[in-house]
Amino acid sequence: MIKQPAYLKKGDKIAIVCPAKKLTRSIAYAITVLEGWGLQVVIGKTVHAAHHQFAGDDSLRVQDLQSVLDDPEVKAIIAGRGGYGTIRIIDDLDFTAFNAQPKWIVGFSDITVLLSHLLAKLNTQSIHAQMPYTFDSATPESLESLRKALFGEEITYECPAGSIPNRKGAAGGILIGGNLTLLVMVEGSASEMDYTDKILFIEDVGEHEYSIDRMMRMLKRSGKLAKLKGLIVGAFNEVEAEDIPFGSSPEQVIWEIVKDYDYPVCFGFPVGHIDDHRAMVLGKTVRLKVEVNAVKLKSPI
Repeated sequence: MIKQPAYLKKGDKIAIVCPAKKLTRSIAYAITVLEGWGLQVVIGKTVHAAHHQFAGDDSLRVQDLQSVLDDPEVKAIIAGRGGYGTIRIIDDLDFTAFNAQPKWIVGFSDITVLLSHLLAKLNTQSIHAQMPYTFDSATPESLESLRKALFGEEITYECPAGSIPNRKGAAGGILIGGNLTLLVMVEGSASEMDYTDKILFIEDVGEHEYSIDRMMRMLKRSGKLAKLKGLIVGAFNEVEAEDIPFGSSPEQVIWEIVKDYDYPVCFGFPVGHIDDHRAMVLGKTVRLKVEVNAVKLKSPI
């Protein structure tokens, strides 16, 4: 049975820490938003720390995250930003206290490592959503989806298809996913999620088409893509042009690799390194209905 942390209520404490890259701008707006939801915001040492590109050295980032993992008064933890660095500290964290009293952990991008570990190793739900570093540019709908996820309100997303047609179908299953690069990076480790009978969502940023092709083919060769019940393709943006074009868009690359399966596939879903990045609860049972030109994802409590 997958463990669901207790939903938040007004007056609860939520901590902001940075397990990866350092903050390079103020997150005052994010703090204001969280406080506006009735939450008490605890600021970790890493929020103002810097060690080269990291939010403090590895030991400080471990200490800072560990302190809020162990603090029973902190009911949720949100990563300040992604970048790179979570994989450097994941094996030095002690989840004993967390496992006894699970709490929501929120983040995306590089934080996929932590979210994947929570589900794979600790069988616990987490939230893939906007982080304080991205609150300033986030759409109201994306921030509201995070609030609903934290407070346990029902979430239903309905959106149009992306740049290529969806594959129709309906499926129910446990939601997994995150940043494609990081999902591939944890393969073969204790943080690797089980893909069997799951609904997978993927997104990425700044990757060349050939890299996306390589990662997707790795998942196919490992047998993981064949085991899915559904695939949700989010944003694959900021792809840099190459001197010799690859010849296919990221979406076309993905479709070519999964076209022979029979489960529903949708493109252009609002998840990823975009302003309208909707909250996705890893480990939660969802219902996916895909039409040619639209998709509906419902996440009941």
